[in-house]
Amino acid sequence: MKRIIIAIDGPAASGKSTTAKLLARKLGYLYLDTGAMYRACALAAKRRNIDIDDDDALKDLILNTHVLIQNTEQGNITLLDSEDVSTAIREPDISLLASAISAKAIVRTKMVELQREMGKMGGVVLDGRDIGTVVFPEAELKFFIVAPVQVRAERRFLELQEKGLSPVFEEVLEELQKRDKADSSRALAPLIPAQDAIEIDTGPLTIEGQVEELYQHYQKRMAEL
Repeated sequence: MKRIIIAIDGPAASGKSTTAKLLARKLGYLYLDTGAMYRACALAAKRRNIDIDDDDALKDLILNTHVLIQNTEQGNITLLDSEDVSTAIREPDISLLASAISAKAIVRTKMVELQREMGKMGGVVLDGRDIGTVVFPEAELKFFIVAPVQVRAERRFLELQEKGLSPVFEEVLEELQKRDKADSSRALAPLIPAQDAIEIDTGPLTIEGQVEELYQHYQKRMAEL
């Protein structure tokens, strides 16, 4: 059976990463969390006190930083220069910095190059902000996942609590609103749905319902190929 590229885009905390991960498992596909790659770049910049508006310093950082998404039996882990930073990159301040750094051409060019290399053989589910519009515009199946910002803030709040952090809901909500504005208004690869993307509102859906809805679209698409 043909193994295709499935692109899932959408705003932060819309449920796309969890859905992508479970859909990939259901299909026996590779899951690639591209957002984690930008978060890792943001963490590297923060640790080295790099001003992301300093183009020369940022270029030097990105060209000398190794980011890798590795699949393990426990799921994906994000490696930054061989260090597992899967938890560190989920801090709220890293989320906002990731949005800013992902708008930088040198960063996006390097990460897109890595993403295309990892997904070029198909049999992969990728989620992010511009997978269907920039990274893999030729993907055979594209989704744009949305949900009301209040719902997304509640999800992110609980996610952070489960990681042992102590988030403040109002701060989580404000951070998401800022992230939405930054992602959708940036000049380089803004967050917009691909023309042929299927929009899914996950607000009223359970995680199981989200996965099943995408799976039904997958089956329909495969029947067309």
